[in-house]
Amino acid sequence: MSWDIIAQDLPADAKVVEDIPDDFQPAAIGSRDELIDRIKEVVPSVDFTDPSWGIIDGNNWSIEVSIGNNEICSRIAFHVRGDDEAIGTVGAIIGHLNLRAIDCQSSEFFTTGPES
Repeated sequence: MSWDIIAQDLPADAKVVEDIPDDFQPAAIGSRDELIDRIKEVVPSVDFTDPSWGIIDGNNWSIEVSIGNNEICSRIAFHVRGDDEAIGTVGAIIGHLNLRAIDCQSSEFFTTGPES
């Protein structure tokens, strides 16, 4: 299984993606260094040898974390490969960063389960 998830500053009051106004401009979510440090608080083993592209390896899964080349970041892309265990890791990072995310395959808000 593979999928992509984009996390950014999305409106907290949007219940579905269609509720996001067409002219909505997400705010910056932090500096690249700050985001790397905060991601490491959740997943200390993440490899950010390349500061724009982190790698998280699990037993049967991996997550590539793209935060881009700009010093100030506006979004994070998670490229997930493998089993469903990776969902919890992505959800923990997004929650720790206090962001919302869109699952690119479903075009719906990313959740880690029915209660999220």
